[in-house]
Amino acid sequence: MANYEYLKEIEKYGRENKIPILLDDSLEFIEGILKEARPKRILEIGTAIGFSALCFSRFLADDGRIDTIEIESLRVEQAEANIEKVGVQDKIRVMEGDALDILPYLQEKYDIVFIDAAKGKYNEFFEHALRLTHKGSIIIADNVLYKGYVLSDYNKHKQRTAVTKLREFIKSVEDNKNLETKLYEIGDGLIVAKVLN
Repeated sequence: MANYEYLKEIEKYGRENKIPILLDDSLEFIEGILKEARPKRILEIGTAIGFSALCFSRFLADDGRIDTIEIESLRVEQAEANIEKVGVQDKIRVMEGDALDILPYLQEKYDIVFIDAAKGKYNEFFEHALRLTHKGSIIIADNVLYKGYVLSDYNKHKQRTAVTKLREFIKSVEDNKNLETKLYEIGDGLIVAKVLN
């Protein structure tokens, strides 16, 4: 029996240790999508300590599963420990490595793809997401407004590359005629794209 009470502790740990985990309003919004979709298969790019995957697992179809990819070994260890504590090892599989190395080998079709990893690689992640989805699938990308910089005239050198790449990413998703796309100014910005055929 899953013990989702433990999620509060994981969230607290994440916030206190400045680990990138979903903001409350973004999480609530995504959970609304999942409640309606009741997905069988979710792919998550960017596991961190497993908080979002654990939250999402509550809305899976009965025989549903989440595949989640994480590049940092320490985070993989923490995520796996958290998944075990909640008791949903049968629902969540953590894959360790660079998503761009792992994604080409995935063949399964997913109902939901959630992107929340290196901002500069969103375009590449999205290309794989399109291949790994089917008609009716939903692709969600978090942090697309990057602290508001993406919609402003922000041009400082330190973050310029990430901001430029996110602007390109948003444009390419919005221009894709096979997607019904909405950009939401929720949390740090969410793009939700439904695959039309």
